[in-house]
Amino acid sequence: MREIVHIQVGQCGNQIGANFWETITGEHGLDKTGTFVEDKANRHLLDKADVYFTEAQSGKYVPRAVLVDLEPGVLDAIKSGPVGGIFRPDNIIHAQSGAGNNWAKGHYSEGAEILEPIMDTIRREVENCDSIQGFQLCHSLGGGTGSGLGTLLLTKIKTDYHEKLMCTFSVVPSPIVSDTIVEPYNATLSVHQLVEHSDATFCLDNQALYDICQRTLKLTTPTYTDLNRLVSQVMSGVTCSLRFPGQLNADLRKLSVNLIPFPRLHFFLSGFAPLFSSENAAYNQISVSELTSQLFNGKNMMAATGSTTGKYLTASLSFRGKVSTKEIDQRLFEYKTKNAANFVDWIPNNIKSSVCDVPPKDMKVSATFVGNTTSIQDLFKRVSGQFNAMFKKKAFVHWYTAEGMDEMEFTEAELNMKDLINEYQQYQTATVGDKFQANESFHDSGFDSQHQDDHSHHDGQAEETF
Repeated sequence: MREIVHIQVGQCGNQIGANFWETITGEHGLDKTGTFVEDKANRHLLDKADVYFTEAQSGKYVPRAVLVDLEPGVLDAIKSGPVGGIFRPDNIIHAQSGAGNNWAKGHYSEGAEILEPIMDTIRREVENCDSIQGFQLCHSLGGGTGSGLGTLLLTKIKTDYHEKLMCTFSVVPSPIVSDTIVEPYNATLSVHQLVEHSDATFCLDNQALYDICQRTLKLTTPTYTDLNRLVSQVMSGVTCSLRFPGQLNADLRKLSVNLIPFPRLHFFLSGFAPLFSSENAAYNQISVSELTSQLFNGKNMMAATGSTTGKYLTASLSFRGKVSTKEIDQRLFEYKTKNAANFVDWIPNNIKSSVCDVPPKDMKVSATFVGNTTSIQDLFKRVSGQFNAMFKKKAFVHWYTAEGMDEMEFTEAELNMKDLINEYQQYQTATVGDKFQANESFHDSGFDSQHQDDHSHHDGQAEETF
């Protein structure tokens, strides 16, 4: 039944994952042990629970999840937390030493040592599926385990299951707050892998999430639990059509086909509505119009791009609850007409919508936004600038080469990110009349690039005409 295997790696990935499973169990009427506790009248909530759960012989529902870390601390905390008892103990895998914020440790030395037991666990989960749709990975790009081991697993899974979709929920470095000094290195090396091996990457950052909590939800001192709850609502909204009946269905493959015009441009902004502070909630009417305006509001995006000049290549809105499809179509048409300058003109119908009948727990209606916008290049430019400043002096590089990593990998990752930035810029300025041959270098096509060598990123792609 189009199952998804969920993998969470590193401290950040596991904390987001724990919140996600709390959200999902509540939506399907399960308690913290995986037992169905709703009335018999709500039995329909379990009809498609097998997207994320396996039903055990005892009648309990067990998450199809693999929890991975290079140190036991966070996983021990999850096991003793609210949803700790729901996970299969065999699926919780950890080492002892940690990655020490070093991408190379996670990708080459420490991470490689526990790769085999992780892959055996993933294979077992895949073999127990009837018709697996794909994988979803939760991780951060700034640390060592989530970035290094996370991208190692990404590469390995994509090699073994190349026909299946790979979605990642990736926490990217924030513009202001930085947790680790070597964050730009770890993020650049990770993006290098995500460009090649991920099918869809949902970019999140803590600063944007903090801003939403403080500015919109009016929380004075937001905790990571508050931030992770926002992320889990997006993760739930993206897959709700797989798990519940609806008037207009969508799934991960439909999402990818409609949102990704070119294979390398698969980095998304995401958002969720309604977002109100608790004191204002009673005074607001939650209509399709209100949901739409909140979703397209830059202040509610879960990654800080800071640019108003970007254009949407494509966007997807998933509504949940009793809403009229006619009204949705009308509102989206009005928004697109009014804000035509915010969308590229060479994709005529670039907003996709879907409707799921079952709203999230404790809500009547909600909506999830996923947008493929050229302003995501701001995020990469920010990381690239920080990377360049350190790499010119070869600062901290010895920690990476000591783990068996070649210095050339830094250069290749840097060039790949610059190519990606140039591609987004090129499609932002393109018009209907432009012609662009996708397998020629940016330099030759008249677009500014800092190097002519293409590293074969565009080989084998057919010529695209706008």
